[in-house]
Amino acid sequence: MEAFLISVGTISIAEVGDRTQLLSLVLSARYRRPLPIIAGILFATLANHTAAGLAGHWFGNLLTPRIIDISVGASMIAMALWTLKPDTLDQDALPISAAGAFAATLTSFFVAEIGDKTQIATLALAAAYPHLWAVVAGTTLGMLVANVPVVILGKAFADRLPLRAIHWGASAMFALLGLLYLGRALWR
Repeated sequence: MEAFLISVGTISIAEVGDRTQLLSLVLSARYRRPLPIIAGILFATLANHTAAGLAGHWFGNLLTPRIIDISVGASMIAMALWTLKPDTLDQDALPISAAGAFAATLTSFFVAEIGDKTQIATLALAAAYPHLWAVVAGTTLGMLVANVPVVILGKAFADRLPLRAIHWGASAMFALLGLLYLGRALWR
């Protein structure tokens, strides 16, 4: 349960202001069809985070618990710094698909997640926790928690968020998690 809850919290906070959240906003404005967009986000995230989780789980089995804690701690501190740099999205890079909102969301969301901080966090969490599916379920739910309101409420919701404060709060959370993992590594 810990792996699931940490994964949900980490990803839902990391996703605020992320390029995939901006992508959700753009797709919502372009297609105005929330259900296919949400389904596209769900399936793209499941595929992307399953791949990242499998890689993280594999690495986690190769490393000692102390090295995993140091790696996860360092990656969380790096995420804290990365979170302070707001993402941007090039709207012209979005695919124009005749297949509709679902196909456009599935494709663009999957590609946008490659190398994204939430994918890297999924890899790190899967290395740290032995319950791979709890991590993947948690990170996927975290993505939905952050993106579904944007899809449903659109630009009116996004304009009211104090993004700077949210970025600083998320950064502090990542730094705290990083320090906790590093502290745990020292006490092993």
